[in-house]
Amino acid sequence: MPEVIFNGPAGRIEGRYHPAKVRSAPIGIVLHPHPQFGGTMNNQIVYNCYYQFVNRGFSVLRFNFRGVGRSQGAFDHGVGELSDAAAALDYAQAINPEARTCWIAGFSFGAWIGMQLLMRRPEVEGFISIAPPANLYDFSFLAPCPSSGLIVHGDKDAVVPLTSVQGLVEKLKTQKGIVIEQQVVPGANHFFENAIDPLMEVVGNYLDKRLGKQDAAE
Repeated sequence: MPEVIFNGPAGRIEGRYHPAKVRSAPIGIVLHPHPQFGGTMNNQIVYNCYYQFVNRGFSVLRFNFRGVGRSQGAFDHGVGELSDAAAALDYAQAINPEARTCWIAGFSFGAWIGMQLLMRRPEVEGFISIAPPANLYDFSFLAPCPSSGLIVHGDKDAVVPLTSVQGLVEKLKTQKGIVIEQQVVPGANHFFENAIDPLMEVVGNYLDKRLGKQDAAE
């Protein structure tokens, strides 16, 4: 898991990158929660999600948004952070020129950024959106949502009520040709305290299903 530094719109960006063994393997980008509330690429959910992709043969990158850790710049209310995410995908594609597809995963604020990146990059074929803050940010840009994906939420989330996420899911499900899967982790709050393992089981099972690795005993 080498440390990497790459150029972003606001200066250098600090990341961690795990190369795949197969040159044509898909790329995975994992985005961290809100920088002003302690979010970093070492967040436990981001870290564990990163390894869900690593363990399935992806080339995976997680990184600190501008102003976090050793990444240069300052918090930009989502605008600059979206540019950072695009720069991260550009970087990953530059060192994996044979990769044809990629996945975006994000937690909370990172889920919001990830869904915006999804709209701008047609090569994104799947997404994992963990506790998307549908009551705090505008998700109306997802019209139509271009890729199938997973939305995971805790039923004890006091930051983002389940009803607001449910509304987002129902809206996305109206798009033809894509499948939005929703999973609710029982007893989990917004940060999935004491619920990381069941969350990662949901994420891993979904990846296996999309990658065709689940057997008939599912």
